[in-house]
Amino acid sequence: MSPTIQLAAGTSEHRPLIITLFSLFVVATLVITVWAGRQTKGAEDFYAGGRQFTGFQNGLAISGDYMSAASFLGIAGAIAISGYDGFLYSIGFLVAWLVALLLVAEPLRNSGRFTMGDVLAYRMRQRPIRTAAGTSTIVVSIFYLLAQMAGAGALVSLLLGITSEAGKILIVVLVGIVMILYVTIGGMKGTTWVQMVKAVLLIAGTLLITFLVMLKFNFNISTLLGEAAEHSGKGAAFLEPGLKYGATATSKIDFISLGIALVLGTAGLPHILIRFYTVPTAQAARKSVIWAIGIIGSFYLMTLALGFGAAALIDQKTIIESNPAGNTAALLVAQEIGGGADSTGGAILLAVISAVAFATILAVVAGLTLASSSSFAHDLYVNVIRKGKASDKEEVRAARYAAIGIGAVAIVLGVFARGLNVAGLVALAFAVAASANLPTILYSLFWRRFTTQGALWSVYGGLTSSVVLVLFSPVVSGKATSMFPGVDFHWFPLENPGLISIPLGFLLGWVGSLLSKEEPDTGKYAELEVRSLTGSGAV
Repeated sequence: MSPTIQLAAGTSEHRPLIITLFSLFVVATLVITVWAGRQTKGAEDFYAGGRQFTGFQNGLAISGDYMSAASFLGIAGAIAISGYDGFLYSIGFLVAWLVALLLVAEPLRNSGRFTMGDVLAYRMRQRPIRTAAGTSTIVVSIFYLLAQMAGAGALVSLLLGITSEAGKILIVVLVGIVMILYVTIGGMKGTTWVQMVKAVLLIAGTLLITFLVMLKFNFNISTLLGEAAEHSGKGAAFLEPGLKYGATATSKIDFISLGIALVLGTAGLPHILIRFYTVPTAQAARKSVIWAIGIIGSFYLMTLALGFGAAALIDQKTIIESNPAGNTAALLVAQEIGGGADSTGGAILLAVISAVAFATILAVVAGLTLASSSSFAHDLYVNVIRKGKASDKEEVRAARYAAIGIGAVAIVLGVFARGLNVAGLVALAFAVAASANLPTILYSLFWRRFTTQGALWSVYGGLTSSVVLVLFSPVVSGKATSMFPGVDFHWFPLENPGLISIPLGFLLGWVGSLLSKEEPDTGKYAELEVRSLTGSGAV
């Protein structure tokens, strides 16, 4: 019996329980969204939640926004299959928060109003910069959305036993509709509360699985790791570096490239950046990141129990046959420690963890949709198309229409992406964010000589190079795990373009500024410097 059938068979008689849990979460969060929507009066409420959230609340919401399906399902699977090398993802995601805290959290909150474009346009020419910022934000968000939508379709189809293509398409459409409702009705307030609820559920669910796994091994980590190494079939190598990224020189370089993208990408992710605008003070922004580091750090430590627990309790063949990337490892281990595929306890625990995973996806897609629709409305519609002459009411209406449009695009692409490798899409989002967004943010905040031309070269150069390199990498073609495994048109050997595209983004920003004929506005830079450090004049 294949693992996929095991999951379906183990849950068939308990499928009403799974559907009930899914429905309860969706209904509860929609009630929260409607309640929050009634308190959304203008652009300040829609984009930034009225800047009324505390540091702890925002830290919880950031955690809910950041811990995506890739974190919950993907990292557990990576550890279950690759051991030590899989855990490096957890380390990279966590270290990335130190970069966000030290470099962008406080200056960004002090300098902008609603979007990344506010910071970049403060000392540059408004229209070209906001066009570039809006384009980059939407591209990053769409690729991240695509990964989450594809993950939602795969997860729910598997657990509900849906095998028909029409049924899988319907799931993607329904997820997209719920996502659109969160944003159009609730705005930032509704999305923030949904993310906070999701963060609590995810931590509670992960804590429960961690406790049960450790209980199985008498809370002895050495026993857990030893069993995982022995059961993996790889022996001691499973607990040492190099199993996945040490076989060849290319794989080692690929790991460096991935690490750079993970660590630097977080500080440029648009759906994370806009969260800093929801707190009233710079001090609250710092506290929110510190809380997020604590919550996210605790979660990533627990992925050790999820991943190594799966390796110790479930055959490698079973994990890989269920999903080649290991994305169902967390679900399999929940079912196993609950009593097995045919037990009531296993089915109940699987249903609970599956509902948590589904909650994870819904919260993240809501944050991504809000970030992209906000950037379209605030940067492109108001400041480029309407040249700053739109009212608050018109701006919020444009944002809601944008959410519907972007949601529709995500649904259509998600339908076509049902069988694609979602890890490649997430890697692309991080690489684009680190290549296009981060250089322009840092240069704008800390380099007096930075010009509009440098910003445009950096954004478009980083955006184009990262997309092109991924399109012609093994992520898209040339391997059995590629998006299109049947063809081979790749010429770029690395699976992540960060090693090339990120330095290129910084280089183009520097060269473009030096070759620019315009004189940088040093007065505006001085104002931005004071504002970013002190918050003086910030909204």
